[in-house]
This record gives sequence, structure tokens and C-alpha cells, in this order.
Amino acid sequence: MIASMTGFGRRQGTHAGTTVTIEVRSVNHRFLETSIRLPKSLGGLEESLKKAVQQHCARGRVDLTVVSQGARANGRVPQLDENLAKHYHQALGALQRTLKLKGSIDLAMMAGFRDVIVLADQVADDPKLLKFVEQLGVKAVRDMAAMRKKEGGLLAKDILSRLACVRTGTTVIAGRAPSVTQEAFDRMKLRVEKLLGETIPDLPRLNQELAIHADRCDITEELVRLDAHMVQFEQAVQQSEPVGKTLDFLLQEMGREVNTIGSKANDSTIAAEVVRMKAEMERLREQVQNVE
Repeated sequence: MIASMTGFGRRQGTHAGTTVTIEVRSVNHRFLETSIRLPKSLGGLEESLKKAVQQHCARGRVDLTVVSQGARANGRVPQLDENLAKHYHQALGALQRTLKLKGSIDLAMMAGFRDVIVLADQVADDPKLLKFVEQLGVKAVRDMAAMRKKEGGLLAKDILSRLACVRTGTTVIAGRAPSVTQEAFDRMKLRVEKLLGETIPDLPRLNQELAIHADRCDITEELVRLDAHMVQFEQAVQQSEPVGKTLDFLLQEMGREVNTIGSKANDSTIAAEVVRMKAEMERLREQVQNVE
């Protein structure tokens, strides 16, 4: 069964005092676009998590976010710049002597300079933590993929019900089609007779020309192609592989045939059915845009 491009997955776990929360969101997109947001300490997991997304998704924009909390969560440690601290101390001492200032240069004053002690990023060096986060991420991706499949099943039901409405309209038109050509012939013949009266110079030739004109109203070929497209469309909906682009293409072809039927038939009954079919196909198009 088809899958939707909309899904959400969330997993949370704790390892060695570090709590990790992973959320995966998926929305519609023409192609597969993956965005991975990780703490710098876990930056080495970006490729593995991206591969996990690629294994479960063929289309859609997927955003995966990892948030960690705890003693080792951010992988940031305070780092002292001793050389800079010495230069600060020397500069302050020189200033004190030059201006003959009172007071002492103590630790509190030195710590007030923000660039003396800074937080530096540190890559996580615990293989078990990295493995834990990677496994948690894979589970979150699977949850998101499961939601996409579940929503895809609901989409399939709605799509097939709307396709059935289009097929009903096609049945009505097919029942009306044989009469359209004959009625077109009769209408044109009646007009010609009103114009020429009883003196028709070449009746066989007139009938031949009228038959050619009436044949232009024949919609048999369009009905056959439309039915073939609907059969392919229904079969594609039953597939488990990504078929969103295929469905979109078939829907365009179906719309082209319906438009041709409406313009060629020149019949009020068929025109009314065409309007209803186009309304259902527009709703179909909105649903198909969400299919992977």
C-alpha cells in the first residue's frame, strides 16, 4: 500500500547520566531532502542517521533533531588560556604602576575577562554513548516511517473512493456516448435543410460531410484511454513502493482525456458529468501530492 510523506517519530533514552531526545518530522517535498541537527559532540553520527532516513524514505523533507541533557550532554568543557591571562596580568600591572592605582589584581578580576576562560566543544569519546544515540535515532526514524505507512493506508482509501466517483461518471458518459454522434448528425442535417429548403443538390455528398462532422464528436477513444489510465492508477495505489510521481502523471493524463471529452461531446448531460469528474479529480490531486 502507498505511503504518505507526512510522519513523526520521537524517542527518548538515558545513557550514563545523559538523556537524549530524538524527534523526526517528515513533510511533503518533490524529492528526498534530509536535515540533521546534532550537538557538536555527536557530529560524527550525521552520516549514519542520514543513511537511516534514506533506507526508509524515498521522498519528502525529513528533519531529524537530537537534543541531549546531562553532565556529558553538550560535550563542552571550560578551557583556560594561560598565555592570554598572563598578558592581561602584565597589562593591568603596568597600568597600575603608570597611574599609581591602588588595589590588587586578584582571581576575581582575571576571571571577569570572558576570553580567559571559554567553553570549548569536545567530541564525545564514549563509543557506547555514540552507539546508543545511533540506535535511538534509527528507532525514531522507524516510528516516523510507520506513521507514514499508516497515513498512506488512509490516503489510499480516500483516493480509491474518489476514483470510484470518477469511474461512475465515466460509466454515465459511456452510456450516453453512442447517442451523441447520431444527435450531432441530426442537428446539422436539420440546420442545412432549413438553410437550403427542399432543394438539396447532392444529398449523398451532404450526408457524407455531415457524417465526417458528427464523427468529430465521437469520444470512444478518449473513454478507452481514460479507462486504461484509471486501471493503471488503481494498480499503482496498491503498490508498496514509492508511486507518488506515477500517480501525479496518470492524474494529469486523466484530466487531459476528461477535458477532451467535455470539449468534443458538446452535450449537456456529458458536460455535467465532466464537471463532477473534474471536481473529484481536483480533490484527488490534492491527496496525491502527499503520496511518497
